[in-house]
Amino acid sequence: MAKAKSQKVAADSPAAKPVLLSGGNPQIAKGYGDVPVQAYIAAMPGWKSGIGGRLDQLIMQAVPNVQKAVKWNSPFYGMEGEGWFLGIHCFSKYIKVAFFRGLSLKPVPPGESKSKDTRYFHIHENDRLDEEQFVSWVKQASQLPGERM
Repeated sequence: MAKAKSQKVAADSPAAKPVLLSGGNPQIAKGYGDVPVQAYIAAMPGWKSGIGGRLDQLIMQAVPNVQKAVKWNSPFYGMEGEGWFLGIHCFSKYIKVAFFRGLSLKPVPPGESKSKDTRYFHIHENDRLDEEQFVSWVKQASQLPGERM
């Protein structure tokens, strides 16, 4: 029992580097607010960290009162009392942005999901992010009812 506790303390210390789960997704403790989201972005491997930071900036500019959290090792963005409208997750070769009501966005994001309403947008290392389109999706998504998770 003492060993498990000492490992937890070490994992929570500022010098500890977050573990990357399969596919390269950072393992970040569940938490609400900007601090855990920034810890996730900092732990995103390689080129993904810069893109993650840019996505966070664009979301904050598009929806200044956005609420943030890390749940299930992924950042979530939502509106207070309305649920989550967007999530981000790292995979080996891309970043997946999930719009939980993506089927209602115009144009609909290209990635299909097993969930009827969710649509994905994938960003690969050499892709050029269409910031104007991304911001449009974020603004639209923030106006829709979010997912309660």
